[in-house]
Amino acid sequence: WGILLCLVIAVPAWLLGKRFEVVGGPVFAILIGMVIALFWKEQGGAKPGITYTSKKILQLAVVLLGFGMNLASVLQVGGQSLPIILSTIATSLIVAYVLYRAMKMDAHISTLIGVGSSICGGSAIAATAPVIAADDEEIAQAISVIFLFNVLAALIFPTLGSALGLSNEGFGLFAGTAVNDTSSVTAAAAAWDGMHPGANTLDTAAIVKMTRTLAIIPITLVLALRRAGKSDRSGGAQVNLKKIFPWFVLFFLLASVVTTVVPIPAAVVAFLKDASKFFIVMARGAIGLNTDLIKLVKTGGKPIFMGFCCWVAIAGVSLGVQHLLGIW
Repeated sequence: WGILLCLVIAVPAWLLGKRFEVVGGPVFAILIGMVIALFWKEQGGAKPGITYTSKKILQLAVVLLGFGMNLASVLQVGGQSLPIILSTIATSLIVAYVLYRAMKMDAHISTLIGVGSSICGGSAIAATAPVIAADDEEIAQAISVIFLFNVLAALIFPTLGSALGLSNEGFGLFAGTAVNDTSSVTAAAAAWDGMHPGANTLDTAAIVKMTRTLAIIPITLVLALRRAGKSDRSGGAQVNLKKIFPWFVLFFLLASVVTTVVPIPAAVVAFLKDASKFFIVMARGAIGLNTDLIKLVKTGGKPIFMGFCCWVAIAGVSLGVQHLLGIW
């Protein structure tokens, strides 16, 4: 009945996420789950269902996410943003790695913050976590950090873009490359469009964000190979590459290909995208139920600092590369 409990958490979290889009349903779900976990320590018979939801249903959500990615649109509009995307991804991963070494941080949390900051927030964390065997508390820590800077970006970036004199195209690229989660990208672009009537940056920002999302594929494959390679060199317990290989990411790619080449009705695509988002909310509720909120707060200093550094570095590089390319 653990799956049913996660479903019960997901429904109000989903509705709250619709009402407060800058926060989003996944964050409400993880918060509700953590509050319940404060008072409900022994999960008993619910534990297997909660674990299944936090792992397998989360992977299903990533697969369904692929149905919202038309590769033709990504290549057409996203190609222009590719230098910015590659620069910001590389920057975030390098900053996360340097701080991980300098501050002696947990490797899993550092990886999740680096990947979440550089690619697509919660979706990237969802795809990466099972590959590196991160536990639910590590996932919750990374998601909390990403959420904090997502909200700040959605609130600050439209005004910052205006102050810097960004064009509509420039802000679309900035929002799509420097804001992490889809809901926050949408919120930032919508705020810009409200400040600049007729700008229509929302479509540009969304497609650039979709292009970033494709980086999930090579990142997860590299991490799987790296984990298997480290186990071979250490001489300890062997890690079966076939077992840890992120097959669900390949299904995500297959779903994207199907959406691109098969004329699927728009209503069906919209339903699959909503199903993906709802399953992510369910999985976040499960992760919240497995997370110690007090411990999360006590250990949050270093991860927040890492998230801040990644956030500032990505924003700076996004603007800098735009300037070099003559877009801004």
